[in-house]
Amino acid sequence: MSTPTDAPRHFADSEVGRLRTVMLHRPGDELRRLTPRNNDRLLFDGLPWVSRAQEEHDAFAEALRARDVEVLYLTELLTETLASESARLHAITSALAGLHLGDTLRTYLAAFLTEASPEELTSYLTAGIRNDEVRGGHGLVTALLDPHDFLIDPLPNLLFTRDSSVWVGDRVAITSLAMPARARETQLTELIYTQHPRFAGSRTLHGWQSEHVEGGDVLLLGPGVIAVGVGERTTPAGVERFARQVFHAGLAHTVLAVPIAQERATMHLDTICTLVDVDQVVMYPNVADSLQAHAVTLASEPGDPDMVLAVAPAEPFLEAAAKAMGIEALRRIDTGLDPVTAEREQWDDGNNTLALAPRVAVAYERNDGTNDRLEEAGIEVVRIAGSELGSGRGGPRCMSCPISRDPLTAG
Repeated sequence: MSTPTDAPRHFADSEVGRLRTVMLHRPGDELRRLTPRNNDRLLFDGLPWVSRAQEEHDAFAEALRARDVEVLYLTELLTETLASESARLHAITSALAGLHLGDTLRTYLAAFLTEASPEELTSYLTAGIRNDEVRGGHGLVTALLDPHDFLIDPLPNLLFTRDSSVWVGDRVAITSLAMPARARETQLTELIYTQHPRFAGSRTLHGWQSEHVEGGDVLLLGPGVIAVGVGERTTPAGVERFARQVFHAGLAHTVLAVPIAQERATMHLDTICTLVDVDQVVMYPNVADSLQAHAVTLASEPGDPDMVLAVAPAEPFLEAAAKAMGIEALRRIDTGLDPVTAEREQWDDGNNTLALAPRVAVAYERNDGTNDRLEEAGIEVVRIAGSELGSGRGGPRCMSCPISRDPLTAG
């Protein structure tokens, strides 16, 4: 297990500073729990071929390691965290908090999970427990539920580690996920950041019980400037709470609130645009010209307990972003080569890229048109397979939570 003394610095002030450490989740048994009966509720458009998804994910992780990126796995961190009795108690209590269980079954499951090893408990918390897998606690609930109903739901969206936490400067924001199917993800993430020795002393922002903010909506445009999408997953109240916290901590001078369509294809801001250089974004052209942003700044003096926020009128997103970043223009690289290709490749996460450094980005290989555009603009594209990984509607950025990047402020 890592110790606080050998832990590297955890920090990120941009989307493009050289990536040093990232947290991923290798697909596992939680994906094998998806069926035609539950995949919609669990937010997957299809049933992935799990062994192929694992092969694709392993290749993704290896591509990162080949660029000297340290890869941490969420389940390994969670297992190490669950070696602590206090962490185990917290995790079990949170997992059994649902009102659907009833006292008889909850009491049985609490004892069952308490006896599990850290590895077994990690599996139960992530892959779930079905009614027909219970060998005790037979009361009214187990009698009336379908044998294949889940008592503890699987968490197939753990694959998308970007959503449940975001490092902003030297602090980690524990997000609040909007969809019931994902609510427990941030509880596990919070447990890792607050009780794993590697993160001892790390300070946190926001929290899973706060207003909804999801990591896929948060773009660190540059030091002091954060864009936050407001749509299907992140609420206006969530952006306001988040802005107050980053202003109070001195982590930003401007937060751009960016309204986006509440649709499956544009569920997060990073399904519309991502940064591939300090002044370049890859962007879905069908919404690029209509995307607006409200600049939110601190109107009161820093440290004022009342903290008055100033909200500017809406401006075109690229203009508002460039102004806040103090640059002449934020240049745009369009997804695809024509409107139809753009729509297809946006659906296949063509603009959901992960920057490894300025002008170096990981992208799904299938999006030929977008990748060609990126290379024409001088971006090195690290292509990875994603035919199965993409079934949950997420690309390389969605599948990665940067924990350490070189600061842009260091030049």
